[in-house]
Amino acid sequence: MSDDKSACAKGFTDDAIHVDVKDYYGKVLKSSSDLKTNACVAPSKPIPPFIRQALKKVHPEVTARYYGCGLVVPECLEGCRILDLGSGSGRDCYMLSDLVGEKGQVIGIDMTEDQLEVARAYVDYHTKEFGYKTPNISFVQGYIEALTEAGIEKNSFDIVISNCVVNLSPDKRRVLAEAYSVLKDGGELYFSDVYSSGRLTDEIKNHKVLWGECLGGALWWKDLLQLAEEVGFSPPRLVSGSVITVDNKELQDVLGDYKFVSATYRLFKVPKGNPKSCQVIYNGNITGVEEIFEFDCQYKFKAGEVVEVDGELATILTSSRFKDDFTFKPPESPCEPCVAKIKAAVVDPFELAAQLEKQRPATGGSCSTNTSCCSTKSSSCCK
Repeated sequence: MSDDKSACAKGFTDDAIHVDVKDYYGKVLKSSSDLKTNACVAPSKPIPPFIRQALKKVHPEVTARYYGCGLVVPECLEGCRILDLGSGSGRDCYMLSDLVGEKGQVIGIDMTEDQLEVARAYVDYHTKEFGYKTPNISFVQGYIEALTEAGIEKNSFDIVISNCVVNLSPDKRRVLAEAYSVLKDGGELYFSDVYSSGRLTDEIKNHKVLWGECLGGALWWKDLLQLAEEVGFSPPRLVSGSVITVDNKELQDVLGDYKFVSATYRLFKVPKGNPKSCQVIYNGNITGVEEIFEFDCQYKFKAGEVVEVDGELATILTSSRFKDDFTFKPPESPCEPCVAKIKAAVVDPFELAAQLEKQRPATGGSCSTNTSCCSTKSSSCCK
């Protein structure tokens, strides 16, 4: 594809930002070591063993072109149909292809032909690696702001994921709206992205390198809450957060006092109304989290333990793919404690990132605590 305006998703065309992003990820970056900040290899939560095993099966050439900022692997995946927004070289897609099983399906969509060439080259390799008779994965060239125009059917996916890509779009609201439209009722948007401590200046937004490094297009985290509500999603549930550092002095001078964090949120397409709290018991049947299921940064479910949840989470659990993994019953007492939980459900990702940073053991600068680093680079400190 040339750098001229194109319409690979029918009526949707590139604007200047799309052209710059395709050039940056298709021509400027050749591997994750070419990145100038850690925004796209920010520390994440420790990777569970079953996911590490899936990542080991991904071809090294695919992994070398990975630029994600978190771990976008929600729970309860067997047999699910998943769409990856901005799938790039396909690392997350292939990992999920293994986790959903042969009866599941994974589709990746990306606008950058150079990235898609890498992803498509290894479909047969991974089909054999996973022991499947036929591929359960495919890749589509198109725009995350125009999913239906790229041939993605509405109301057809259980889960939509995205890894450090929404910030690269000039129209975040449209991205969220398109994701909402292709999800089934009860479906989930589970995504990791970069957020800023305030609304960015035009100077930062117009800086090509900062945009390509996932900082120039970062949303103020409070704007995500508003956009999610506008398009119909449930209030975002914060899963994890990590501080982003910028060691490049030239870029830091442009950024000034703005701070950045990578954060993972989960948003659901569930019924609206007056949510009622309830007590839930996790049955312990979800692969990889049989003993403890950490739903978000507030709720951790131990198998067999009774937990009182706020009304919004009760609606999510009873209306989504998790409904068969919990036993539900009414609360035993008036719901004042639950009201407090509902009010506390909006969590500042910068505060969470700071808390998690304090909990991490000091490593003297080793990348051993950087799970994204250790899953994408073969340096000695990751072994």
